[in-house]
Amino acid sequence: MMKWIDKTIGLALGGGGARGLAHVGVLRVFEEEAIPIGVLVGTSAGALVGGAYAGGVAIDEFIEKTDNYLNSDEFQSSAIKAIEDAHSQNEVGLTQKIQTYLMNRFYLAQAMFRPGILSSKDFQSMIDYFIPDIQIEETRVPFRAVATDLMRGEQVVFSSGPLRQAVMASCAVPGAIEPLNSGDMCLSDGGIICLVPSSVARKEGADIVIAVAVDPDICTADEFHTSREVHDRAMEIMSHQLEHYALREADIIIRPDVGNLHWSDFSRAQDLIEEGEKAARDKLEDIRHAMPVKKNWFTLKQLLKGNRKEL
Repeated sequence: MMKWIDKTIGLALGGGGARGLAHVGVLRVFEEEAIPIGVLVGTSAGALVGGAYAGGVAIDEFIEKTDNYLNSDEFQSSAIKAIEDAHSQNEVGLTQKIQTYLMNRFYLAQAMFRPGILSSKDFQSMIDYFIPDIQIEETRVPFRAVATDLMRGEQVVFSSGPLRQAVMASCAVPGAIEPLNSGDMCLSDGGIICLVPSSVARKEGADIVIAVAVDPDICTADEFHTSREVHDRAMEIMSHQLEHYALREADIIIRPDVGNLHWSDFSRAQDLIEEGEKAARDKLEDIRHAMPVKKNWFTLKQLLKGNRKEL
């Protein structure tokens, strides 16, 4: 970072599964506006998007990878796709309903005897596809990934070691993806404790914390007829309150409009990216006011744009 910028901007990307694709749009705006990121912290989906970006994957390349992966046979036949179909509101065909019913009974049976519907081996291939095989210390932007140690019930912040392993641990959604064993730790989704890692960004030296929250709208007109629906709703409320607490550490909050999209619903990938861009642009004035050297904004913007390939 330039010496005459005396404050560090920390960008905290929250968890939210498919909704985390909105982070891609936010990062695109930060790049276009040459907003200098001093430290990038991600939880769950935020760790995936943030880790790829910090590791050197360009925005357009990430979008292309996402499109290719979502249309691949690997994803279409995956447990995550089955979970998405189960929550889809667009199932109108009897055959599709029967297939979804049977697949979900299959995955439910697996869940009774395994720590996750999707094994760590299967999930690893997806992580490897998006995340470069480098150490966290080698990222072009200082990066941190947040996970949860199920053994101690504590937050774990990865600041060194393999980038892929850190992202994989942070993204291990409880019940859906098998936890990652590392030494005496059993690592799972960072969102269990820290849905939006604003406090981590602050602890890592950020003077100005910009948080991106991709939680769904908490208000709903739905009725709850089954125990699963009541359970899912309870989890949504708990997550909302946990996020509200985490956002107290943020100076600026960016909230892309993700509606009530389920974490497994990747059908609106492009829309989510666009919502991220829109929400980030709506906050540009606040970000500019928070910049420590306003008079040099234009010079800084042009300087960083000219040297983007070197960052």
